[in-house]
Amino acid sequence: QVQLVESGGGLVQPGGSLRLSCALSGSIFRFYVMGWYRQAPGKQRELVAGITSGGSRNYADSVKERFTISRNNGKNTVYLQMNSLKPEDTAVYYCNAKRSTWSGWGQGTQVTVSS
Repeated sequence: QVQLVESGGGLVQPGGSLRLSCALSGSIFRFYVMGWYRQAPGKQRELVAGITSGGSRNYADSVKERFTISRNNGKNTVYLQMNSLKPEDTAVYYCNAKRSTWSGWGQGTQVTVSS
């Protein structure tokens, strides 16, 4: 059974940084397309960043130049480095894994940007 476990959320001041981690277990990590999504109160879940098994990356326009997604296949982990955080980045962040027709989600981790 594939499981995704996120960590690294918290409270940070505007302009600060956080790094989120998501560990995948129960399958071969390198075969999966990995992504980070977020959902703010009253809003739909949106894609923040994605990374393919080959390392190609894509980002939402709102986070380009501030966020970086990366993966370590040896550690079965995907990361989201978030810099220059803004109050509008406040949301629950979810890790997603996709392979073929299968898609799975982590439990989510809260990121709050506030002074």
